[in-house]
Amino acid sequence: MSQLTEVVARQGIESPFEAARSRLALGQVARRAGHKGIAAEALTATAEIFDQVGATLWAERARGDAARTGLQPTSTTLTGTERRLAELVSQGHSNHEVAAEMFISVKTVEANLTRIYRKLSVRSRTELSARLGHGGVEPHR
Repeated sequence: MSQLTEVVARQGIESPFEAARSRLALGQVARRAGHKGIAAEALTATAEIFDQVGATLWAERARGDAARTGLQPTSTTLTGTERRLAELVSQGHSNHEVAAEMFISVKTVEANLTRIYRKLSVRSRTELSARLGHGGVEPHR
């Protein structure tokens, strides 16, 4: 990883595309080594460079790798199931009650709730209720 860091630090030596490819490699190695912060930063910067040089597919690849670090939400749009679950939780229902209402397991409720928290950048049921109350998510129809 240190050799990649040195290559990335030598800005101006390579073409922008080759510099972005080096930064992409650094981000991928950092992610696999568990250095999420370094990886997310490198991969996000890489996607921007690829966008600037018109390498759309490379930019998408870098964004996909950045999303795999877990530090960035992959999407802020809730699915129908997530939206319904978020509404029930924000109304004060327990995970068991939500599971019974939606005919799913408690584990599925917990997994969806974790995804909802990440997508909406909230950390608690209280924050989720406040977010829904302020129009952060459209009501389920």
